[in-house]
Amino acid sequence: MGPGPRTWAAELPQQPPTPPRATKVPKVLEMHGEKRLDDYFWINDRTDPNVVAYLEAENAYATAVMKSTERLQARLFEEMAGRLKPNDRSVPVEDNGYFYYTRHEEGKEYPIYCRRKGSRTAAEEVMLDVNVLAEGHTLYKTAGLTVSPDNRVLAFGVDTSGNLMYTIFFKDLAAGKMLSDAIPGTAADVAWAADSRTVFYTTNDATVRADRVMRHELGEPPECDALVYEEDDVKFEVSLSLSKSRAYVLVDTSSEDSSEYRYLDSSNPRGKLEIFQARTPRLRYWVEHGGGKFYIRTDLDAPNFRLMAADPGSTGKESWKPVVPYQPKVLLEEFDVFNGYVVLGERAGGLPRLRVVRLSDRKERTFSFDDAAYDAGLEKNPEFATRTFRFHYSSPIVPDSIYEYDIATGKRRLLKRDPVLGGYDPRNYKVRRLEAPAPDGARVPISLVFRKGLRQDGNNPLLLYGYGAYGYSSAAGFAPERISLLDRGFVFAIAHVRGGQELGRAWYEDGKLLHKKNTYSDFIACAEYLIAGKYTNPAKLFANGMSAGGMLMAVVANWRPDLFRGIVAEVPWTDVVTDSLDPNLPLVTVEYEEWGNPGSKEVYDYLLSYSPYDNVKAQAYPAMLATAAFNDTQVMYWNPAKWVAKLRAMRTDDNVILLVTNMASGHSGASGRLEKYKLTALKYAFMLNLLGRTE
Repeated sequence: MGPGPRTWAAELPQQPPTPPRATKVPKVLEMHGEKRLDDYFWINDRTDPNVVAYLEAENAYATAVMKSTERLQARLFEEMAGRLKPNDRSVPVEDNGYFYYTRHEEGKEYPIYCRRKGSRTAAEEVMLDVNVLAEGHTLYKTAGLTVSPDNRVLAFGVDTSGNLMYTIFFKDLAAGKMLSDAIPGTAADVAWAADSRTVFYTTNDATVRADRVMRHELGEPPECDALVYEEDDVKFEVSLSLSKSRAYVLVDTSSEDSSEYRYLDSSNPRGKLEIFQARTPRLRYWVEHGGGKFYIRTDLDAPNFRLMAADPGSTGKESWKPVVPYQPKVLLEEFDVFNGYVVLGERAGGLPRLRVVRLSDRKERTFSFDDAAYDAGLEKNPEFATRTFRFHYSSPIVPDSIYEYDIATGKRRLLKRDPVLGGYDPRNYKVRRLEAPAPDGARVPISLVFRKGLRQDGNNPLLLYGYGAYGYSSAAGFAPERISLLDRGFVFAIAHVRGGQELGRAWYEDGKLLHKKNTYSDFIACAEYLIAGKYTNPAKLFANGMSAGGMLMAVVANWRPDLFRGIVAEVPWTDVVTDSLDPNLPLVTVEYEEWGNPGSKEVYDYLLSYSPYDNVKAQAYPAMLATAAFNDTQVMYWNPAKWVAKLRAMRTDDNVILLVTNMASGHSGASGRLEKYKLTALKYAFMLNLLGRTE
C-alpha cells in the first residue's frame, strides 16, 4: 500500500507553490545477493488511489508553476497551429484501381480517409471520417487500414486508451455501413486473403507482445477464429503483411538479432505456413515478393545488409543469390521492387540516398541531396507494374516533400511540399552538419539549424535533442513547430549518438547492451563541443529526448548536470533494473537483446551502473520537466513519477522540477492533429521561462 491520503498533497495555491512530496515507503529489492532500497515502489501500483491522487497533485503543481506562462503557451500554440494548412490533403496513391488519400478539414482534429475510383478526378468516396468515430472519446487512434482485394471492405484498428491494444473493425465500403465483426486485443496487423472474405491478424499477449496469428472469416464470431501460428519464445514478436504481389501472406517473427519468416499462398487461406528460412542466431532478414521472385534484405555475410533474391520453393539461405554487390560502407535500410527494377534506400556517410538498379543489366543510378543534413526515404508504392516511384524528402529548413521519380529518364518531379503558413521562408535559416569527438575517438554527427545572422559568441539558447536506441536513426527532417524556437533565437541540434545506426550497423551495436554507455558519453561530447564552438553556454543549453531518449536525458542529468540549464525528459525509462527484472511487464523480454537480461550478474551490474533512478544522488540538478502517460505500455508511468519523487528528495538545489502526466493517453500522447501541440507549447514555454522570456 502507498501512503495515507493527503500526506503528500501539494499546498496550493500558496505562493510560490509547494511541490508534492511523495511519502517514502521503503521496500528492499534483492538480486544476485545484493540489496537495493526503493522508497517509492508503491507508485508502481496503479490500482492504489493514492497513486492517482499523487499524479494529479503533480499535475496541479505543474499548472500552478507554469501559470505565469499561460499567455506564452497560448501564443506558441497559436503559432504552431497557424502554420498548418487547415484544409489539407495528401498526394493520392494508386492501389488496385483506386486512388487513396487522406485529408483534414478546418476545425477538426482527425483525418478523413478517402478514395476515388479509376482516376484522381472521379467522385470522392469517404471511407472513414475519424472525426465522427472519435466523438465522445478523449483519445482515438486508428491503425492498420487495409482494403480487401475486391475493394469492398475496409479493415482498421482502433485504440481509445493508448495501451496499444487495438480492436479491429470492418466497414462495407459499398454499403457505407459497419459490419458486426469486432476483434479485440490485436496489434492492428491485418492481411487479406485473395477471397476478400478471410483476414489474418495478430494478437497481443498480456505484455503487449504480438505472439499469435489468427484467421478470421467475415461474419463469424472472433471466438471461433483459427490459430494459425503462435510464437512461444518471449524474445520474439510477430508481424504480418501481404506481399507486394498480393500472392503471399507474410508472417515475420523477429527478435532484436534474428528473424524467421513464414509465407502462405493468399489464394489458399486454409493452407499451411511454410518456413522461408529457419531462425538462426545473428541472422536478420526481411522479405518481399514481386515478379515471381522473393527479395531479401539481410545481414548474411553483410553487417550493413545487402539485397538478395530467391525463387519460391527454394527459399533457404543457401539458395539466396545477390541482386547487387555488397557495399560494406553503405547501410541498406530499405528496398522496394518493381517490374524490372529495384530501388534501395541506403545511408552513406550518415546521410540517406536512393539507388535505382535495372535488373536486366544491373545498370544503376544513385542520387543524394544537397543539404548539409536532411531526411529522405521511400514512400508507399503499392503498384508493381509502374515506371515511377515516390520518395519523401525534407531537411531542417525544407518542409516534408513528396517526389515522383521516373525510372526510365531519371527525372524527379515534386508532387507536393507541405505548406507552412505565416510567412515562413527557408532562406532565412541555415543548416550545418558538425562532428563532435567522443572520449574514445569516435566522431559523433550533429545536425544543426538556426536563423541566419546568428552570432557565434556562446550566448545563444540551444536545444540539443537525442535518442540513440534500437538502431533508429534520428531524422534531420522538418518540424513546423520548431520555427517558434528558431525565431526566438534558439539553435536546434540533433546529436546522432551511438545506439542509432546513422553510421551503419556498427554504430548501433556500439550503443547497446554492454556498450550502452557510449550513447550517453556521445551526447555529453556533443554538448561540450557545441559549448566549445560558442554556439551556446551551459546557462542557455537545454536537452530533450523521448522514451529511450528520455532515459538518455535522465542519465546525462546524473552524469553532467552542470552542462544544462534545463532538461525535458518525455516518458523517460528510468527504473531500468527493476523493470528489466519483471518479465511480466510489457516489452521487457523482447528487449533483452537491446538492453540485456539482468538475470546475468554481469548485465545486472552494468545496468545498475547507469540506471537513472538508481543513480540519483545528492547533487545540484538542472531545472527539469518530465512527462508521463498513465496508459503507457512502452514506458510505464511510474518511471518518470518515481524518478521525480527521488530527485525532489535528494537534490541539493532549488531548481524547478515538474511532472506532467496525461491520465488518458499512452506512449505517443494526444491523438489529435492540433492537440499534440499543447504539450509542445508547454515544453517551449518551460525553456523560455527559464531564460526570462515572456513572449
